[in-house]
Amino acid sequence: MAGVLLIVVLTSFLLLLPSATAIGPACGNAGNYTTNGTYQSNLASLAATLPASTNSSLPQLFANATAGQGGADAVYALALCRGDMADNLTGCGACVAGAFRFARQACPNDKAAAVYDDGCVVGFSDRRDILVPPANNSVARDNSKLYEFFNPESLSGDAAVVGAGVRDLLNQTAQEAAAAAAGGNSGSGSTPALFATAVMDASASITQTLYSLAQCTPDLTAGECLACLQWLVGMVNATTSVRNGGRILVLRCNVRFESFMFYVGTPMKRITPSSGGTPAPPVPAPTTDKRSGIKPWVIPLIVAPPLVIVAFCFIVYCRWKRRRNRKGNLRLRRKHANKLQGEDELDWEMEAELAEFSVFDFHQILEATDNFSEENKLGEGGFGPVYKGQFPEGIEIAVKRLASHSGQGFTEFKNEVQLIAKLQHTNLVRLLGCCSQGEEKILVYEYLPNKSLDFFIFDENRKSLLDWNKRLAIIEGIAEGLLYLHKHSRLRVIHRDLKPSNILLDSELNPKISDFGLAKIFSSNNTEESTTRRVVGTYGYMAPEYASEGLFSIKSDVFSFGVLVLEILTGKRNSSSHECGDFINILGYVWQLYEEERWNELIDASLVPMSHSAEMRRCMNIGLLCVQENAADRPTMLDVVAMLSSKTKILAEPKHPAYFNVRVGNEEASTTTKSYSINEMTISVTAPR
Repeated sequence: MAGVLLIVVLTSFLLLLPSATAIGPACGNAGNYTTNGTYQSNLASLAATLPASTNSSLPQLFANATAGQGGADAVYALALCRGDMADNLTGCGACVAGAFRFARQACPNDKAAAVYDDGCVVGFSDRRDILVPPANNSVARDNSKLYEFFNPESLSGDAAVVGAGVRDLLNQTAQEAAAAAAGGNSGSGSTPALFATAVMDASASITQTLYSLAQCTPDLTAGECLACLQWLVGMVNATTSVRNGGRILVLRCNVRFESFMFYVGTPMKRITPSSGGTPAPPVPAPTTDKRSGIKPWVIPLIVAPPLVIVAFCFIVYCRWKRRRNRKGNLRLRRKHANKLQGEDELDWEMEAELAEFSVFDFHQILEATDNFSEENKLGEGGFGPVYKGQFPEGIEIAVKRLASHSGQGFTEFKNEVQLIAKLQHTNLVRLLGCCSQGEEKILVYEYLPNKSLDFFIFDENRKSLLDWNKRLAIIEGIAEGLLYLHKHSRLRVIHRDLKPSNILLDSELNPKISDFGLAKIFSSNNTEESTTRRVVGTYGYMAPEYASEGLFSIKSDVFSFGVLVLEILTGKRNSSSHECGDFINILGYVWQLYEEERWNELIDASLVPMSHSAEMRRCMNIGLLCVQENAADRPTMLDVVAMLSSKTKILAEPKHPAYFNVRVGNEEASTTTKSYSINEMTISVTAPR
């Protein structure tokens, strides 16, 4: 069955990618099709119809399709969305469309290709075999189609115990997924067939809570699914089983585990780790002891009443707690009623979000920050100060205390909490929870020790700590995070305030996009909106159509990303006009020297001598493409990720970049006391010109 799928994952794509959610293109070895020929036409037809097919395939989230009447020009394709997207068919279709488009861009003129995305897998080929489930589980023995990713960081604890626990978690999740077919949920309800999620709670032997997922295409039998998944789990060895997350995929089955909850909804199975990492022995069934005289039917009569009493007390407590929270929220709404006039319905039900993040008591925050002491203050943003804190169990946190005098404080608080709670990506800062008590509105984030990007690239002493490889990894990580926001998250999100101080760096200098107080959510496929209230953001990073007309779209973030890329390359602020010759910002200066083939004069002096000059020029080209004056001329973040991941892809030549007609001041500095504030909410507000 060596030619079953003809979608071979090339060795170059088995390298570690920037994030667990990165798209992994796999170009096939079936040859190339003729440009503008029948095969290309059939492929375009499939690209249009396959996403719509997955939209109507609840609960399987699976579709296959054929274009052409057979023969050399027929094209066959299949797509499978992640099982927790059952309530987000639009997102499923969008993921399939984006993955299909990316496969064609990354593998131009290839007759066969596959993409393993965070939310879906897509493959197409010139062979009909791709649509036929392989006989005798041969898919589970063909590792030429394999794609793997494991987080380079390791889980803490005894390696043998942790590794055994991870394998136990994946094995039980695989069994749960295969059992889904026998359990009868195939084709009914909102749970897709051959899909399962699980959680293994932290314990003395495994200190992190672990989450897992397993899924097969629903055209497999339960036995075929289990064999495929067990083969994947069997590839998790002593080294990879202790990593802080990992994924193994082929087209028809995949498994994944992480130390954070990466899927939507309540885990379908809860697994209790044993001290040795092996499944705990089953509880023995009660037996009849004739000598004791206790009959089997007596046991329920003894056990049931206490259980009923405990359940009743628990229900009463939950209802009392819910009523008290509602009353607290009502008082909070009344207190802010004057400030919140004009908002949608004025009712924010915090209880609805409790499953996705924690709600802390105010005294917990006070203890963690030592009563908001000045020694713990990290900085101050436009909506209030940020403090470092530490919970009693040793977890370090960053606490954003929204200023009570801010007219937009509650709006941004509600926006950020509701938004970030739904977003999970390695390149987004993680929200741990919130606190709302009277005038106090507090957001609690993971603490990132290396502050923010501007703390390094604009400081003469620290910029040398970021060599070219680190800077390129930061650029790629930001691009991956934006791609997730624009296309692959549960919501289509536009950040609107992307800048170096909102790019936080973890202990290994991996980038995380922060500060979603100004973000906008698109609930439809509409790609552009306008604001009738005010333009918000920071000059120097705003797209021209937004600054002048109030129009914003995903291309607004692309413009900001382009400015970021040029700043990372040059080590200069866009608004530092004294470093830009006769130009009012860095965009014109970069363009002039790029046109004159003197672009190397722009590169940050700490990167000289330039041993990666070709990559640097390529990134400058990408940055200039992103800051084009017309939004239509800018690439999407899907295009950007494709350009960054392929060193051989031919790039378009940029046109004249956008300019602002007024001198740009250091707007960001005017709103912050420390440019490296953790999770700051800096903002410059202006009326459209």
